[in-house]
Order: sequence, then C-alpha cells, then structure tokens
Amino acid sequence: MPMETRREWLAVMSGGLMMPMVSQGRDRRSPADASPAGQRAGPATGVPERLPLEDFQPTSALHVPEQRVERPRCPVIDFHTHLTWAGRTADGRDDAEAVTTIVPASDVLPVMDRKAVTRMVNLTGGRGAGLVDAIARFDGAHAGRFLTFTEPWWSRVNDPDYPAFQAAEIERAQRAGARGVKVLKTLGLYLRDPQGRLVPVDDPRFDPMWETCAALELPVAIHVADPEAFFTPIDRFNERYEELSHHPDWSFHGRDFPGFQALIEARDRLFARHPRTRWVALHVGHHAEDLADVARMLDRFPHVSVDLAARIGELGRQPRACRRFFDRYQDRIVFGTDAVPNGHETPQQLFGDALYEIYYRFLETEDEYFDYAPAPVPPQGRWRIYGIGLPESILRQVYHDNAARLLGLDPL
Repeated sequence: MPMETRREWLAVMSGGLMMPMVSQGRDRRSPADASPAGQRAGPATGVPERLPLEDFQPTSALHVPEQRVERPRCPVIDFHTHLTWAGRTADGRDDAEAVTTIVPASDVLPVMDRKAVTRMVNLTGGRGAGLVDAIARFDGAHAGRFLTFTEPWWSRVNDPDYPAFQAAEIERAQRAGARGVKVLKTLGLYLRDPQGRLVPVDDPRFDPMWETCAALELPVAIHVADPEAFFTPIDRFNERYEELSHHPDWSFHGRDFPGFQALIEARDRLFARHPRTRWVALHVGHHAEDLADVARMLDRFPHVSVDLAARIGELGRQPRACRRFFDRYQDRIVFGTDAVPNGHETPQQLFGDALYEIYYRFLETEDEYFDYAPAPVPPQGRWRIYGIGLPESILRQVYHDNAARLLGLDPL
C-alpha cells in the first residue's frame, strides 16, 4: 500500500519508533475509536478538534522583539474622535439639534495626559443648539484641549431654501466656535430625496456650504465610502467575512447603493469643483487598500489631506508601500484614531491607553507581526501588522503639525 504522507514515510523509516500520524483531511481511526461528531479529541489522540472559526485564536510562534510605546516621541493632536453623537436625545428620540455626550471630558482627559494627546477633535459636534452645548461642555470647559466640528442639517436638504440656509448655518456655527465641518457617509449612502433616491455626494445643493467653508477657512473632514470588502458579497472570498457576518447591515452589496468606485468618482468631482476648500479625506482617503490610488488623488488635488484613523490594520500589512507613502506625503497625513470613548461599534475604536499604544508602536517601531487592535480577535480581518519606523521629522508632522495647520494652531 503506498504511503500517503511524508510523516508516514518518516514513521516507517524510524523502524517503528515513531507513533503513526493521522493524514490530514482523513480520520484513519477505526469506527470503534472515533469520537462522536463535534466532540473534542483527547490530547493523546493527535486528532485535531473541529473548531468554529470564530473560536480560533492562534498564538503566534514567532520570536520577535516587542516594544511597548507608552508615550509618543512628540505631542499629539487626535484629529478624529467622537465625543458626542448628534441628532438624538439621551432617551433615544430624534432631534436634529440634540447632542448626546458619550463620555464626560473628566474621563477622557486622564487618558490624553498619559498618552501625550494635547488636543482632541470631536468631529460629531452636531448643529444648532446641540453644537453650542457640545462646545460648552468640552472646548469651553477645558480650553485648549478640545476642538469641535459641526455637521450639516441633512434633515433640511429637501427644503427649497436649503442651499442658502445651510451656508448661513455654517457661518453661525463658526461664530459659535466650530473649527470645521464633518461629513458622515450619510451623504452618498443614506441621504435620500422624497422619491427615495440617494442624494449624490457631488449634489450642487451643497456647493454654497463648501464655498462658505473655504471662505471661513474651515476644514471639511469627509467620509463617503467604507472598505472595498463592504461592497462585495459576504462569502468565503471576502477577507472581512467575520466582521460583516457579525454586522451584515454594514454591507452595501446587492442593494440600491452606489458601487465603491462610483462613490470615489463622485468625491473626486466634488474635490475638483471646490479647489479652495481644505478637505480631509478620512480613513486614508477611503481607500487604504490601494495606496497607489490614494496617491493619485493627492497628486491631483493639492488641497486634500488624509487621516489614518481606524486604518492601521490596512496600512500595517503593507509596511514597505506604507513607509514610502508616508515619506512622500508626510505633510498631508493627519493622525487620528476614530476613538469612541466607551463605545461599542468596533473594538479598534474603543478608547483607552491600549489603542494609542498600538498606533504609536505602528508609527515609531519596526516591530513585526502584532495586533492592530486591542481585542483578542482582530476585528477587521485575520491578519497582523508591521511597524513602519518613521523618523522624528515625519512623526512631528503626522502627530501634530499637519493637523495644527488645518486647525489654525501653532506648529511644534
């Protein structure tokens, strides 16, 4: 009988001194020895147990240096956090002017101090009375530590006077203390007209708002598309299968949503039409999986920057291309985490010391093969990342000065 595996051949060549091995994919025990279906095999059998993928948490056998970076090499501005949620009251009622604090500043400040985060930008500050309230709770009560962005009044978009109204609201927000405008992916993926059609990212109704932002020198932080995997089937070929299986409502595949490329093209038309506006294309320009494409966007639009929030899981698995990207665009990459204090959206967004230490390790060391999020199972996909070891000259820009320039603050 032919031997089926190299391990069986080795067993024979050892003169019987090795225990015979079970060939992969075939249970060679007799029926009397076989365990009932689904029963964990005993440690002496050598038979692998059947394990649900979600329970698989392998421990790396690599022996490589590990560095803990508790504090960054220079002060940090976290350009991308969510300290408040707008549009809903604390008891769950919809209200365009309401804003709900996720966590009080008193809980956030100790983490900022331990991790050398000098300022934190709350992108979701809301609008109207809610914006005024958010600014008072954070910016006003803790001067110099927090900056708040306003958001558009999407609920008024179908009003006949919306373009003028929205432009005027941006002016009022700026006078109230707003330091920029945040555009959630509500625009392009959720906002609809009375007939149920999606409102496109480059809809001309918003042009007066973008031009007002340019005139007031308010940066616009925009997010219009999620990772490519969110636009493909949730099947065995999707590398974020587990994430999307847990959150199927995050998928934009198979319904009336625009395709990924259509959203990117609409965004680029918007950037082209408003060259005086200072844009920040969040999450590495919405396309961290394709840095060549992001580079083309940055080369074409010199008035656009990107942030790295919630995308080190993508950046860190392509460390050489990523390092070249940081070298080339070092003055246009902004530090951010997408932190949601005490939030439960995705583990990589949980706010705390561990989150910042992973970001610092990725940017400052050349460590190999480490988790990109403070969670037992990687939340986005089953891979690990590598550090890119940036020099201090680039770190200073990414950590602080690029954001400071956008926000009208002094550099280091």
